[in-house]
Amino acid sequence: MLFSLVFLVSHLYAEDPYFQKRHAMVEKDLKGRGIKDKKVLDAMTKVPRHLFVPEKLKDKAYSDHPLPIEEGQTISQPYVVALMTEALALRTTDRVLEIGTGSGYQAAVLSGLVKEVFTIEIRKSLADTASVRLRTLGFGNVKVRYADGYFGWQEYAPFDAIIITAFVNHIPQPLLKQLKEGGRLVVPLGNTFFYQTLTLLTKKKGEPEVTQIAPVAFVPMVGEIEKRR
Repeated sequence: MLFSLVFLVSHLYAEDPYFQKRHAMVEKDLKGRGIKDKKVLDAMTKVPRHLFVPEKLKDKAYSDHPLPIEEGQTISQPYVVALMTEALALRTTDRVLEIGTGSGYQAAVLSGLVKEVFTIEIRKSLADTASVRLRTLGFGNVKVRYADGYFGWQEYAPFDAIIITAFVNHIPQPLLKQLKEGGRLVVPLGNTFFYQTLTLLTKKKGEPEVTQIAPVAFVPMVGEIEKRR
């Protein structure tokens, strides 16, 4: 049912001018910069990014850079969304936890790739707005929770993959515990506001195996993690 709804949504938007912009974004900014996973490229082609940004910024929705949203937060640039998603090497049977819902765009991209998405947002207004938006657009396998992502979502653990869409200077232990053996976690890791290193952790024998991917710049994770820096 979910995939048919997403398919329907994508075809509805194929009739408007944004479809061509979305297709051009995927060809130039994603494929053109090395994103190879066809499933990720297809998901990015289908999800209407212009519906996840403020009305006044719709015309900039398919430019390859972050845009401001409510509560002083941002929606990540499309290339970074694709890069983080591709790094997780997702399977259709996976269950994914996202920390930092924001506008809901990353969760929407994940929605078409996996069985279930669980996403946590610490700002109530963003959580409420994203929940309504995702439900309205037909992304029915996404559950949104208003909470501090540091502690994860134990009720639905363990997860095959975890994605953190804000920078941290250490990996919260509750998240590592909620990651399955062999599971993947992708996160902007660092100690500076200017840039961080996008990092992939693969859980092997209970310990993280670390792979550095690329330099990135994200807003910081807030909440409990601030007490532990």
